[in-house]
Amino acid sequence: MSTSAHPTADAIPATGSVTDRLVTANEQYASHFTDPGMDARPVLRVAVVACMDARLDLHAALGLQLGDCHTIRNAGGVVTDDVIRSLTISQRALGTRSVMLVHHTGCGLESLTEDFRHDLEHEVGQRPTWAVEAFRDVDQDVRQSMARVRTSPFLLHSDDVRGFVFDVTTGLLREIDPE
Repeated sequence: MSTSAHPTADAIPATGSVTDRLVTANEQYASHFTDPGMDARPVLRVAVVACMDARLDLHAALGLQLGDCHTIRNAGGVVTDDVIRSLTISQRALGTRSVMLVHHTGCGLESLTEDFRHDLEHEVGQRPTWAVEAFRDVDQDVRQSMARVRTSPFLLHSDDVRGFVFDVTTGLLREIDPE
């Protein structure tokens, strides 16, 4: 039984490394690829910040097509300095006006603490410069992420910032009130 939800995952030869399998899949993809003739500006002028969790198929869940949005993903979908960097480029250079934040139920960051950084320091002899950004309350973390976007001096458009929690068992979004 495959653990992948992708219908063609089993069609890719199981020889070699996972990266070899992905390169083979790309060759198959490229053999039928035609340039869609788009530029980098998203049609819907929206940037979606979401968790990197493999269970989130954002385009399918949000009814998006290729070229509709910018997608920025990281562990937890947390608004970090690098997310602000990407949103700033998205808005100032590529015309986005709206920001949608998507966290989810059952996130792995709910089971971590900043001790993760200390454990890494002990293991490798150097503490990471980044914060884990672990959280216990997903709703509150969405609120914090919304506040970080809304108060960033680098972003031109902070009036249309909305946050959601995606339920990984039902596929539904639940909007979070910023309070």
